[in-house]
Amino acid sequence: MARKFSELRSKMSPESRTRVDARVIAALDQLPLLELRKARHLSQEKLAQALETTQGEISKIEHRTDLYLSTLRNYIEAMGGELDIIARFKDGAVRISTFQDVNERGLSA
Repeated sequence: MARKFSELRSKMSPESRTRVDARVIAALDQLPLLELRKARHLSQEKLAQALETTQGEISKIEHRTDLYLSTLRNYIEAMGGELDIIARFKDGAVRISTFQDVNERGLSA
């Protein structure tokens, strides 16, 4: 007979739970768009409604290897998220402002 995960988890040591939680977070950090949408329990149809497009367009977005940042930002925001772009260097990381914000300040993109 199958056992509930919560039942198994309750029997784990705190160290084991911490390791499992870290692995789950690491896995979620590297989800492709399709898997991210599924993890948020959204169908392509619901996301298409939020973006005022078609289910077919959502499928195309999820299978592209190259996207406009604006397309990716809209996709993430339609799921209730916020897109951050981070540039990582040996001496630190810098959060990149949205290109729209840069243009609004009169700077070149």
